[in-house]
Amino acid sequence: MAKNKKTQKKSAVKKSTIESLKSAFIHNRKYSLAKDDYNATDYDNYKSMAMAIRDRQIDGWIRTQQRYHNENCKRVYYLSLEFLPGRFLANNMLNLGLLSESEKALEELGFDLEDLCEKERDPGLGHGGLGRLAACFLDSMATLGIPATGYGIRYDYGIFRQKIIDGRQVEFPDKWLKLGNPWEFERPEFTLKVRFYGKTRKRGKFRVEWVATNDVLAMAYDTPISGYRNGVVNNLRLWSARSTDEFDLDYFNDADYIRACENKILSENISRVLYPNDSSYQGLELRLKQEYFFTSASIQDMIRRFKLHNDDFKVFPDKVAVQLNDTHPAIAIVELMRILVDEEGMKWEKAWDITVRTFAYTNHTIMPEALEAWSVSLLEKLLPRHLELMYEINVRFLGEIAARYPDEPDRLIRMSLIEENPEKKVRMSYLSIIGSHSVNGVSKFHTALLKSTLFKDFFEMYPERFSAKTNGITQRRWLEKANAPLAGLITGVIGDNWPRHLEEMKKLIPFASDAAFQRKWQAVKKLNKTRFSGYIRKKTGIIVDPASLFDVQVKRIHEYKRQTMFALYLISRYLEIKNGVAKDVVPRTAVISGKAAPSYDMAKLIIRVINGVAGVINKDPDMKDKLKVVFLENYGVSLAEKIFPAADLAEQISTAGREASGTGNMKFMLNGAVTIGTWDGANIEIAEEVGSDNIFIFGLKAHEITALEKAGYNPEEYARRTPVLAEALRLIREGFFSAGDPGAFVPLCDSLMESDPFMVLADFAEYVSVQEKVSQAFQNRRVWTKKSILNTANSGKFSSDRTVSEYAEDIWGIGQRA
Repeated sequence: MAKNKKTQKKSAVKKSTIESLKSAFIHNRKYSLAKDDYNATDYDNYKSMAMAIRDRQIDGWIRTQQRYHNENCKRVYYLSLEFLPGRFLANNMLNLGLLSESEKALEELGFDLEDLCEKERDPGLGHGGLGRLAACFLDSMATLGIPATGYGIRYDYGIFRQKIIDGRQVEFPDKWLKLGNPWEFERPEFTLKVRFYGKTRKRGKFRVEWVATNDVLAMAYDTPISGYRNGVVNNLRLWSARSTDEFDLDYFNDADYIRACENKILSENISRVLYPNDSSYQGLELRLKQEYFFTSASIQDMIRRFKLHNDDFKVFPDKVAVQLNDTHPAIAIVELMRILVDEEGMKWEKAWDITVRTFAYTNHTIMPEALEAWSVSLLEKLLPRHLELMYEINVRFLGEIAARYPDEPDRLIRMSLIEENPEKKVRMSYLSIIGSHSVNGVSKFHTALLKSTLFKDFFEMYPERFSAKTNGITQRRWLEKANAPLAGLITGVIGDNWPRHLEEMKKLIPFASDAAFQRKWQAVKKLNKTRFSGYIRKKTGIIVDPASLFDVQVKRIHEYKRQTMFALYLISRYLEIKNGVAKDVVPRTAVISGKAAPSYDMAKLIIRVINGVAGVINKDPDMKDKLKVVFLENYGVSLAEKIFPAADLAEQISTAGREASGTGNMKFMLNGAVTIGTWDGANIEIAEEVGSDNIFIFGLKAHEITALEKAGYNPEEYARRTPVLAEALRLIREGFFSAGDPGAFVPLCDSLMESDPFMVLADFAEYVSVQEKVSQAFQNRRVWTKKSILNTANSGKFSSDRTVSEYAEDIWGIGQRA
C-alpha cells in the first residue's frame, strides 16, 4: 500500500513537472520572443525550451555560488584557451533529471526533442581534445561538488566550419552566435581593463609602473554548468573583448568613418575567432593577445573575488587553485607576479612563493614543436613589463640551478627560460614548470616520457612536482545521453548508479558470455548502426550496410595521428578485393572525420587523398557489398555523439610516443567499440584494463622508434618489402585517386618515401596483419560481442570523475562535496 502511494506521488510530481515545462515553453515563446504558433521558427521553438530548462538551473546556480561565498571556501579556476561543451539542451535536461519529462512535454506540444536539439549550434569555443577535456572536467567538477570556475574566451566565431568541396577542405566562418546563445548571461558589471604595449617606469627595486598602454576591455559572459542531479551549478566565465571607446569622435566629425571605428574593430578582434592563422606576424601577435587577454582578466577576477572575504594575500593559495590547461594560459603566472609586486607592493620572494603554490600545469604534448615559445621581440613590444619579470624569474632560476648543479654548466643552457637561438624566445612550458607546484602528464606513459625525455632536467630538479593524471570522459554525455539504448540496457542489469560511479560497469563482466544478454547487446548495436547509416545516406548519399564492420577514425587531421596509414590500408583492401586475392571478405565501412588546421598543408592534402580514395572505391561496382569509405565533414561534438554508438572498431593508430593520452579512445571503449591501436597514450592503460584478448595492438613501441631513427630509418626499404604497399603508393603518385589532377598527391608520397617522420611505412605490414585478425574476430558474432561488452565493462577507470578526484586530492587540496 505504501509502495503504491509512493508510485502515485512520483507520477503526480512527474505530471506536474511536464505541465510546468509546457507552460514555461508557451510563456517564453510568447513573452520573451513575441512569437506564436504561426510565426515561430524552429529555432524559436528550440530557444523557448532552452529558456525553460535554463530557468530551472538558475535557482541552483544562485544557491551554489552564494554558498561558496558564505563559506569562503577554496576554489578551483580552470584556465583553458578552449572549451568544447557541445550542445547544452539535452545535456542540461539529463543533468537536471528532466530528460523524460521534457521529452513528454514537447511531445504533448507537438514537437520532437531530437528534432529540436538539432536546431542548437555547437558552441565554437574549442577545436579538439583539449577543449573537450576541459568541458568534461567542468561537468565532473560540478557533479563532484568541487567549487570551480572555468575561464576562457567567448569567441564570436569558432575555428571554422568545414565543407568538403571536390575532395578538398574548404573553410567557412563558424557563425555559431548568429542567432544568439540562450545559455549565457551577459555581465557588463564585471568588465575589466586589460593592458597592452606601453612602457615601464621604475618605482623601486622590483616595483614598476606600466604606463602609456593601449587598453582593451574584457566583458564577462557566464554559462551555468550543472552537476549530475545534485543541485550544484558551477560557472563557466568567458571573456569578450570590447574597445574602451566605441569610436573616435574627432575622426567621425571629420567624416573619416572608417578610422573612427578602427580602434573598436582592432580591440574586438581579440575575441573574434578561435586560433587565428599564426603563419604571419600579425597572426602570432593576435594569438599572444588572446592568451594574455583572457588570463589577465581571469587573474583580476580571482583577486577581486578573493578580496571580498580575505585581507591577507598570505592565504591566497589556501583559497585559490589555478590549473593551466596546457601552455596557452602560462602568462597568467607572470600576470599574478606583476599584480603582487607592482600593484600590491609585495616583496619578490613572498610573491613568488604565493604564485608557485597557486598554479598547477597540465602538459598535453610530448612533441617539442608543439610547445609554445614566444619571441622576445614580440613580448617586448606587446607586454614589456611581463618580459622584465620573465627575465627576473629566469635569473633567479638559473642561480638555483648553478647552486644545485655547480659542475654541470650545460644545464643552464638546457633549462633556461630563454631559448638563445638567433631569434630569442621564451619557452612557455619551462615557465609553466618553474612557476607551478605541480606538473602532470595526461597518461602514465606520457608522464613517463616527460620525465625521461622532454622535461628530464626539470624532473631531476623537482621530482616531487611531477605526477600522472590519466585523462577521462564524462559518461553522462558520452553514454547516457549519446547512446540511450545501450544506457537503458546496462541500467536494466546493473542498476542506475553507474552515471555517478562508472566503476560499477564491472558488474557487466558476468554477462559478457551470456547468450541472451549478447543478443540484446547486438540488437542495440544494430539499431545504432542502422540509425547512423541513415545519417550517412542523408548527408553524403552513400549507402552503407549496417551489418558491415564499422571501422572508424575520427580526430584532428595530423600526420602523427596517421590517417595516411588508414588510407593506405583501405587502398590495400581495395586492391586485394579487386584482384581476387582477398578470400572470405568481411564487409567494412570506413568512417573518417576531422579538421585540418587552415595553414597545415600536408593535413589538408591527407583529406584530399582520403576523399580521392573514397571516390574510387565507392564508385567501383566490385566494392558494392565489400568496402565503402565515408568522410564526414565538420567533425564536432554533436557529430561525435552520432558516431561513437555505431562504431565497431576504433582506430587509435598514432605513432608511438606522440599521443599524450587521447580521449576518443575512451569514448569508443565506453560505447563498446574495440580498439586497434599502437602502444601509445591511454591505449596502454586501456589494454591493461581490458586485457590483451580484447584489444588489437600493433606497431613499433616508442623506444623501438628511437632506436630505428638512430640506426638510420629507410622508408623505401619497407615499401619494397610489402608489395601491396608499394603498389598503393604507386597508384597515389600516378594520380589514380586524383582524377583530373595527376600530380596532386605527389608531395605526400615524397614525404613518406623520403623521410616518413611518423613511421607510417615501418608499421604498415603489422597493421595490415592485425587488421586481418580483426576481420576474423568480427566473423564470430559471439566472440566479437564478448569483446565489445568487456570493453564497456572495463571502462570505469576512464571517467573524468576519477581524473578530477585525483586532481582535487593530489593537486588542488580540495575534497569532494557532493
